[in-house]
Amino acid sequence: MDIEKYIASGILELYVAGVLSEKENLEVHGYVQKYPEIKTEVEAIEAAMLALTEKSSQGLSNNSFESIKSKIGKVVPLQPHAVKRTPWSNYLGWAASILFAIGLLWLYLENDKLKSEIEITEQEKQTLEEQILNAREEVAGTSTILDQLRDKNVTVIALGGQTVSPTSFAKAYWNTKAQKVFIDAQGLPEPPPGFTYQVWSLKLDPLTPTSIGLLDDFTSNTNRVFELPNANETEAFGITLEPEGGSESPTLEQLYTLGAIAS
Repeated sequence: MDIEKYIASGILELYVAGVLSEKENLEVHGYVQKYPEIKTEVEAIEAAMLALTEKSSQGLSNNSFESIKSKIGKVVPLQPHAVKRTPWSNYLGWAASILFAIGLLWLYLENDKLKSEIEITEQEKQTLEEQILNAREEVAGTSTILDQLRDKNVTVIALGGQTVSPTSFAKAYWNTKAQKVFIDAQGLPEPPPGFTYQVWSLKLDPLTPTSIGLLDDFTSNTNRVFELPNANETEAFGITLEPEGGSESPTLEQLYTLGAIAS
């Protein structure tokens, strides 16, 4: 703990003035008990405030009560020449007390402002840490995918755009040994609400389509690479746009891409 910085923050003056919260009071009290330097500073502040209070008050002597008691019931005429002027030192004392109170209020407000800034900084730090963590996870995930796409058992099939969307394209990376296929759907447009892309393994003669899965969470998947199982004797891959949940058979009017495996 940086004791000098803590003392200079002004929180000890607020502690002595009694304007801190219960939690803050307990915290400062703990530091006072733990650190002699802080205890000494608190005692010095208390002494200064006590001296200032004594200076700003006139005080009563020990026999003041008896003197007042002897005069009870007597009416003492007020004579103009008997009026005494208050010494300027008393006015100065009260003025100093007011200034000191204003100073304490300013310190309190500044302390609250500093706390708010610290909280904002902590939130920004936490957000940045989360972004860094997400970026690292994304990079790690991308590296894993690339390693699998580069496997020697992978066959790459280009899927070209069809009538409904001539500009669409995709790629299928089929690992026959692992019986899975990676679909790179970066060239497909986002599906409209209520629809999803469905991938089909095709036998060509006769044409026999078998669904191998959906490209769900299309929007949230930033790299647009999807892993699907495929244990079929596939001769071609096709991707159609289907209602959410998929279809039992492909909607050929919504065939976006198609690609045959080179023989």
